[in-house]
Amino acid sequence: MLEKYLKQTEFTSYQDFTDNFKIIIPENFNFAYDVVDEIALKTPDKIAMVWCDDKGKEAIFTFGQMKYYSDKTANFFRSVGIKKGDPVMLILKRYYEFWFCTLALNKLGAITIPATHLLSTKDMVYRNNAADIKMIVCVPDPAVIQHIEESESKSPTLKLKVVIGETRNGWHNFTEEMEKSSENFARPVSKEATVNSDIMLLYFTSGTTGMPKMVNHDFIYPLGHILTAKYWQCNVDNGLHFTVADTGWAKSAWGKIYGQWLSGSAVMTYDYDKFVPKNLMEVIEKHKVVTFCAPPTIYRFLIKEDLTKFDLSHLKYCVVAGEPLNPEVFKQFYDQTGIKLMEGYGQTECTVAVATYPWLDPKPGSMGKPTPGYDIEIVDEDGKKCEAGNEGEIVIHTSRSKPVGMFNGYYRDDKLTKSVWSDGVYRTGDMAWCDEDGYFWFVGRADDVIKSSGYRIGPFEVESALMEHPAVLECAITAVPDPDRGQIVKATIVPSKNYQPSDELAKELQEHVKRVTAPYKYPRIVEFVTELPKTISGKIRRVQIREEDKKY
Repeated sequence: MLEKYLKQTEFTSYQDFTDNFKIIIPENFNFAYDVVDEIALKTPDKIAMVWCDDKGKEAIFTFGQMKYYSDKTANFFRSVGIKKGDPVMLILKRYYEFWFCTLALNKLGAITIPATHLLSTKDMVYRNNAADIKMIVCVPDPAVIQHIEESESKSPTLKLKVVIGETRNGWHNFTEEMEKSSENFARPVSKEATVNSDIMLLYFTSGTTGMPKMVNHDFIYPLGHILTAKYWQCNVDNGLHFTVADTGWAKSAWGKIYGQWLSGSAVMTYDYDKFVPKNLMEVIEKHKVVTFCAPPTIYRFLIKEDLTKFDLSHLKYCVVAGEPLNPEVFKQFYDQTGIKLMEGYGQTECTVAVATYPWLDPKPGSMGKPTPGYDIEIVDEDGKKCEAGNEGEIVIHTSRSKPVGMFNGYYRDDKLTKSVWSDGVYRTGDMAWCDEDGYFWFVGRADDVIKSSGYRIGPFEVESALMEHPAVLECAITAVPDPDRGQIVKATIVPSKNYQPSDELAKELQEHVKRVTAPYKYPRIVEFVTELPKTISGKIRRVQIREEDKKY
């Protein structure tokens, strides 16, 4: 499959990779037809997905079945009036119906809008009106259904409500109506056919810094994730890849469908209500997962288990993204598994843009080096390239060419788009520095960098120092206004299970930071909590902590 879309598939070095990697973009590419249906035609019994949940249910789906169910779903959606360009929100957690729906919407040329099941009524109203949602398909969760119904009166474009496997007044039963629909769905032609520039996917950002933005991706977006899956995650043909992600956020597009199937790998999907590290490891062991991707949050909990108790002989490659990885987590995971975690960096707006590719030796805490096709620099406030070791903002130059898979702007918001992307330069809002070997090191969001007594302090370096102490399970560093210093450093800490919060422990942690890093970076305020506020993607919501910090 990859040979159709790449001029060269194998590389001998990072330099060879950056010099010669090139994606071939066909005319009118449609992932559902040109990848899934193509595989189904040639090898219908090839495994596409292994699925299980935390209640003991299991299922395996072949590409032949993915074509079968997506065709039936497309016919069902068309029968209720969904057509090309219609925005459809999917609130489907990790239900396997998400894949049927996504492929069906691709086939129809409708716009897929994944969303988390944690949305409130207010969140629903905002999204429904921002994107003119025509139909919502959701899981049979009473809270989700309630919020959708409560949003209706303020959502004039919402015409259709669909729920999985449940008969309810005013709703379509997805399972019944999909099953009775025809399995024959012909690829549309003429005006109903998709073209590369059509909107395929809208992602609402996770809202770590404000109201969610609508990220617009077109139909060639899946091809950009060849880099993500094949060359960063190192997916293999007939392997099994497991990305820990809810379908409501962009990481699922990175790890649960596009690049994996283009690479010939099946995807592992584990549907659970509560994350239990031991249960996750049992899934990896039982189903013989080959490649694995998770945010740092997951790895921080996994290393607290004794991973040597699990048979991980099939697990060959592990990667991490979402936030920087603390070096101590890298070390402990390597000590227990013998596997080096390979970091990567990107945004909802793009694919993997910087990564520790297999030809590179990982430097724990570093994102790695730029991805082929991404013209990336770190620049200062005047837009000039920073010297090695100096902090600045990560920018992507797009004047000569836009990376395959990079977004087309924020939907219906040209002003916002121009505020971050103008004159051929996209400003990510992420601060980093580059070492003399060309490795990028994340500092924090521009809004997260702390300015105290003339010093610039990146939250990640303080968090990494704290994570080396056994008393710290998780932590977040934020700034608190101070009349003398401008800002001071505050640590919000979830203690490990064998430690109790106390003034003595706070003092011990402060002294620990002074020993591990520059003394001026130590947290002058330490607060112990039972959990940190996070987005559904597992990212720490420092903006929420900062709001709560106003009490200081």
